[in-house]
Amino acid sequence: MTEAYSSLPMVLSAVIYLLAMTAHAIEWASARKPATDREQVLVGAGGPEVAAPAVNEYRVSLFGRIGVALTVVGAGSHIAGVVLRGLAAGRWPWGNMYEFITSSLAFAVVFYLVLVWRRGWSWLGLPVTLLLSVGQGLAVTVFYVAIAPLVPALHSVWFIIHIVAAAIAGAAFNVGAIAAILYLIRDRAERKGAVGGYLARLPKAAALDDFSFRVHRFAFPLWTFTILAGAVWADYAWGRFWGWDPKETWSLVTWVVYAAYLHARVTAGWKGTRAAWLAVLGVVTFWFNFIGVNLLTVGLHSYAGI
Repeated sequence: MTEAYSSLPMVLSAVIYLLAMTAHAIEWASARKPATDREQVLVGAGGPEVAAPAVNEYRVSLFGRIGVALTVVGAGSHIAGVVLRGLAAGRWPWGNMYEFITSSLAFAVVFYLVLVWRRGWSWLGLPVTLLLSVGQGLAVTVFYVAIAPLVPALHSVWFIIHIVAAAIAGAAFNVGAIAAILYLIRDRAERKGAVGGYLARLPKAAALDDFSFRVHRFAFPLWTFTILAGAVWADYAWGRFWGWDPKETWSLVTWVVYAAYLHARVTAGWKGTRAAWLAVLGVVTFWFNFIGVNLLTVGLHSYAGI
C-alpha cells in the first residue's frame, strides 16, 4: 500500500473540517433570537451538575446540523487516513510529529462527536472544527514527512501505551480548554447583561465552568499515567527513567499547571475566571510541549520533529 493512499484522506479531512467550521461560523453569525428558558436547562439538584442543553432541549439550526454532518464525514476520512498511514508504514502511525498530530486530532474529533451523540453538545462545533481545520491543515502542509522506519528507541510496547494515553489526555485537555474559553466569553457577556446572539444558546457560564472542570478531572490522571509510562519507556530506550530532556521537562511543566488547576479548584475553591485562565495556560504548555519543543529544542525526542 502506497503512501498516497493515506495522504489523500488526510488532505480531504482538512478540507471537510474547514467546510464544517464555515457552516458553524454561519450558524453563530446568524443567531439572533435569545435562548428560551427551556434551552438553558440545568440538571441535578442544587445547581448545574452537567448543566448543558439536553439532546431534545437544544434546537440546532440547519447550518449547525450541516456542520456536525460534515464533521462526521471529515472524521471518517481522518480516521481512514490514520489507519492507512499505519498500514502503509507497517507499524503504529506514531513515529514523528506529523503522525502524532493527526492521531491526536483523531482522538479529539471522536471525543467531540461522542459528546454530540450522547449529550447533544453541538455548541462546541465552531471551536472544535477551528482546532481540527487548523491542526490538520498544518499537519498535511507544514509537518508532513514521508514514511520512514522507526528509530530503535520506539520499538517498545511502552511507547505505544505512552502515546495513546498522551493523545487521549490531549484531546480532553483541548476540549476542556475550549469550554474554559467559552466560559470566559459567556461570563463577560453575563456580567454586562448583554447575552445575545449565539452566546444566548450556550449553556450558562457556571455550566461551562463545571463542564471544563469535569473534563480536566478526567484528563489529568491520564496525563499522569502518560508521564509514568514515558519514564518506563525511557528506561527501556535510554537506560534511565528521567533525564530532564526538554520534552520530559515540559511534560512535567504541563503536569504542574494542571495539578495547580485541580488543587486550586478542590482545596482553594477557585472557580470561574481564575480557574479558566489556568486551564488556558495548561493547554498552551501542552501545545508548546507537543510542537514547540520539537521545533525549537534539541534532545532525545528530536526524531519527532519535521
